[in-house]
Amino acid sequence: MSVPAKVSVLITVTGIDQPGVTSALFEVLSKHGVELLNVEQVVIRRRLTLGVLVSCAPEVADGAALREDVEAAIHEVGLDVTVERSDDLPVIREPSTHTIFVLGRPVTAGAFGAVAKEVAALGVNIDFIRGISDYPVTGLELRVSVPPGTYRPLQTALTKVAVDERVDVAVEDYGLAWRTKRLIVFDVDSTLVQGEVIEMLAARAGAEGTVAAITEAAMRGELDFAQSLQQRVATLEGLPATVIDDVAAQLQLMPGARTTLRTLQRLGFRCGVVSGGFRRIIEPLAQELNLDFVAANELEIIDGTLTGRVVGSIVDRPGKAAALREFAGRFGVPMEQTVAVGDGANDIDMLAAAGLGVAFNAKPALRAVADASLSHPYLDTVLFLLGVTRGEIEAADNVDGVMRRVEIPED
Repeated sequence: MSVPAKVSVLITVTGIDQPGVTSALFEVLSKHGVELLNVEQVVIRRRLTLGVLVSCAPEVADGAALREDVEAAIHEVGLDVTVERSDDLPVIREPSTHTIFVLGRPVTAGAFGAVAKEVAALGVNIDFIRGISDYPVTGLELRVSVPPGTYRPLQTALTKVAVDERVDVAVEDYGLAWRTKRLIVFDVDSTLVQGEVIEMLAARAGAEGTVAAITEAAMRGELDFAQSLQQRVATLEGLPATVIDDVAAQLQLMPGARTTLRTLQRLGFRCGVVSGGFRRIIEPLAQELNLDFVAANELEIIDGTLTGRVVGSIVDRPGKAAALREFAGRFGVPMEQTVAVGDGANDIDMLAAAGLGVAFNAKPALRAVADASLSHPYLDTVLFLLGVTRGEIEAADNVDGVMRRVEIPED
C-alpha cells in the first residue's frame, strides 16, 4: 500500500517577542499531527520573526482548521502570523561556503549596501546575516554561497568597498576548519602593545628619530629586517641594562588586548608572541598575560651594559614563520588551525604560513597578502573574525566579574 504524499506548510510569526509564543504555536500544531521539518528564529530589538516549516497531509494543508487554529493562538498572544503551502526545496539547505565580516565605526547603510551590491553582482547568495558586535566597533557577519571561480573577484571587489567606505571587510572560508582554530601568535610592537619598543630604548640614547626612520623603512619592506635591526640596536651601545626594565615597565597594551587573550584562553587556545623585539622586555609581560610561548631577540649585555649587538639567531621575517611552525608542532596543532596577527612586512611569512593571517593596522605590503585586514586600533576585533560575538565575550566576563566598557571618543 502506498504511503500518502505529504506537503510542506510554512508558518511565519512576526511581532513583539514575549515568553510563550513558541509554546502556544506548537501546542496548536501538535493537535493537527504535523511533522516538524525546520525552525528558524531571529529577534532584533524585541521584534520577532519565527519561521516554522512542517509537513502534513494535503487535506490538512488545504483545509481551514489548521490555519484558523494557528491564527487564533498567535493572535491571542498579540502577534501576526501567515500560513501558506511551501515549495519543494530541500529542508536543510546546502551549507554556506564563505563568511563575510563587515566591521566599522560606524557601519553605515551606504557601506553595507555597497557590500551587498558587489555580492549580488557576482551571483553570490547571502544565506544568513547576524550582528556580532556593537563595541568597540559595529560588526556584521554574512554567511554566503560563492559560486566556483568567484572567490577572487569577490575578494577584490570587497577590498575596494572597504577602502571606499572606510570599513573592514574580510572574506573567509566557512566550514569545519574555520571553527577549529587552536593556536594564535601575535607580533608585539604596534600589535599586542602600543608603539615600538626599540624606539623607546633609543630615546634613552638620544637616537629616537634615527631609529624611528629605520623602523618605518623596515616595516614597509624597504630594508632587510636583520640589517635594520643591527643598525637600530647599535644606537643602544653603552646604555645601562637597567633601561630594559624601565622600558618594560612603561609598556602599554593595545586596547582590547587583555579581553582578546582572556577570551581565547577560555576557548582553549594556545597563545603566544613572536617578535622582532627583545625577550628581556617581553617575558615579564608574557608571564603577566599567561602566554604559552615567546620568540624574540636577545640583547647582548656585558658588565651590566648594552653592547649594541644581539646574540643568537635573529627573529626576522623567515624566523617568525619558523617560530610559528615550531610552536604549532610543539603543541600538536596543524598549521591550518593556527592564527597569526601582525602589522609589518617582517610578518609576511608568518601570516602566510598560518591558517588565518590577520593584518592589524598594517603597512600595505602586509595587507596585500593577509587573509584579513583590520584597521581599527582595538585588538579584540580579531575575536570577531574567529566567530566570537561581543555578547559571548561579555557574558563570560560578567561571570568572572571583569566585564567593563571604556568610553570611546568619537573619531
